[in-house]
Amino acid sequence: MGHRILRKPKGLRTITEMFEETVHRLPDKEMARMRRGKGWVSYTYSQAHDRVRRIAEFLQEEWGVRKGDFVALVSENRPEWGQAYLGILWAGATVIPLDARLGAMERRYLLDFAEVKYVIASNRYVPELLEAKKELGLKGILSMDPYDGVPTFSDVETKYGGIDRVEVSPEDLAEILFTSGTTGSPKGVMLTHGNIMSDIEGVYQVIPLYEEDVFFSILPLHHVYECTVGFLSPIYIGATVSYSRSLRPDHMMQDMRDTRPTIWLTVPLILEKIYTRIMKEVSKAPASRRAIFNLMRGTSKLPLIGKNLNRRLFKPLHEKLGLDRLKFMVSGGAALPLWVAKGLEELGFHVIQGYGLSETSPILTVTPPHDPRLPSVGVALPGVEIKIFDPNEDGEGEIAARGPVVMKGYYKNEKATKEVFTEDGWFLTGDIGYLDKDGYLYITGRKKAVIVTKGGKNIYPEEIESKLLESPFIEEILVFGAKNPQTGDEEVQALVYPNLDAVREEARRRGIKPDDDFIYGLIEKEIDRLSKDLASYKRIKRFALRYEEFPKTTTRKIKRHLFKGMYIEPGEKVKDAGIEEKE
Repeated sequence: MGHRILRKPKGLRTITEMFEETVHRLPDKEMARMRRGKGWVSYTYSQAHDRVRRIAEFLQEEWGVRKGDFVALVSENRPEWGQAYLGILWAGATVIPLDARLGAMERRYLLDFAEVKYVIASNRYVPELLEAKKELGLKGILSMDPYDGVPTFSDVETKYGGIDRVEVSPEDLAEILFTSGTTGSPKGVMLTHGNIMSDIEGVYQVIPLYEEDVFFSILPLHHVYECTVGFLSPIYIGATVSYSRSLRPDHMMQDMRDTRPTIWLTVPLILEKIYTRIMKEVSKAPASRRAIFNLMRGTSKLPLIGKNLNRRLFKPLHEKLGLDRLKFMVSGGAALPLWVAKGLEELGFHVIQGYGLSETSPILTVTPPHDPRLPSVGVALPGVEIKIFDPNEDGEGEIAARGPVVMKGYYKNEKATKEVFTEDGWFLTGDIGYLDKDGYLYITGRKKAVIVTKGGKNIYPEEIESKLLESPFIEEILVFGAKNPQTGDEEVQALVYPNLDAVREEARRRGIKPDDDFIYGLIEKEIDRLSKDLASYKRIKRFALRYEEFPKTTTRKIKRHLFKGMYIEPGEKVKDAGIEEKE
């Protein structure tokens, strides 16, 4: 049971060695492309290699960067981000990839904390860096684009011819990734060349990725999930990456249709929105067409031929989305709701789930393509060990991992590092889950989010959230434990961000004004309806509405720590402005 080993790893030791091997093997193969204006900008592996070598020489000659020095990188997704990343590594330095969606002050804090003196950026971020240059003691800024008074990629190509890569070892730091996650203060995850290469080679052994594959990239490149699996893994195999010009739905869909990718890395929230949108369109169709549609979906349950048949039956839908060549969607970053995963499978899409953390480079487990078991997040990659610490009577406990993919530690934070490692080298993930007899991992929640009842029962908010998100009227929901000040008991409460379009449509259908009372009553009925299968102690005691999206991390997970200590008073219905202000 578990993974089928498709092929042996190549035994490449560092990221720069990997890039060089692919350049020599496939110099004229397209490495990356992106739409700019009315056309597409494209780079072959040899063209990217040429720029990487020149950037590395600039870093050495102009800035005096040496092996082990830190160089930060901040930019929106684009092919030049990868060239800068590889150029920094080519010079023997360590990359500090910064979140382009952070505020300027947050980036300043990270630059100061890491004592970074050199930054490569797109021109969108150059002004803020120039403003902070003196305060932070920055010695150099390199812009990817034309910018007065700042050296640019064009200047680098004019002045320098390029250098050979600086030799580094698998134990050398490749990057320090700062992540705030969902629980507060940022930590600098130190990943070595060996950590990242172990993860890439593990994926290569069990997932059918090939030179002819085209990846479609929409997730932020600074995040290790997209960086390792969506940027570096394609280099390992010699595939092509097509970057979406933005996350605007019309841009993304047009670029996807023009790209017709074979591999798409995404996150549950995006898959949920796509599936919900498809089903909403179906609901507007005549009854006869809806009946045919549902009959076609049901064929997925046919043994042996179901999934392949559905792919053919729903080919027009796949073509409309630009996904007619798609081999599989890879969902990561958070748990994929079971109803979304099953729904997409019924529409003929093949969904692979992965599980991991920034601290594990990131992939620990992945769905075996030949034997997915929803809602499992798959089986450990080759070389990775998974163990459940302190399991309860149901086998649930904290998920721990061990292997070459696990980080070196947290930058400048020995205390936090010691807290997540056991004496015998197991990394404690903070996630709760269990393993079945065949080694498939199932995640049930986060250790820090668990709600413990007076009777000692453990409640995992994610389980309840996943169930309630099946409602067409609930866009987002946060379930949490709140201590009743009168009784001292822990109660299950929730904040709900309604799907306002669906709510207004329902109100129009009924001829009712969509005020707070109407929305609250509608959501209350949905919670009651969908909670029938939940144990009584898991049901929501009280909830309130909010009329704006929850703050999220860059992998679209709600920042739970911001709502710590919240309590919903009896009779309280709304936690922010009313719907009329949103009209």
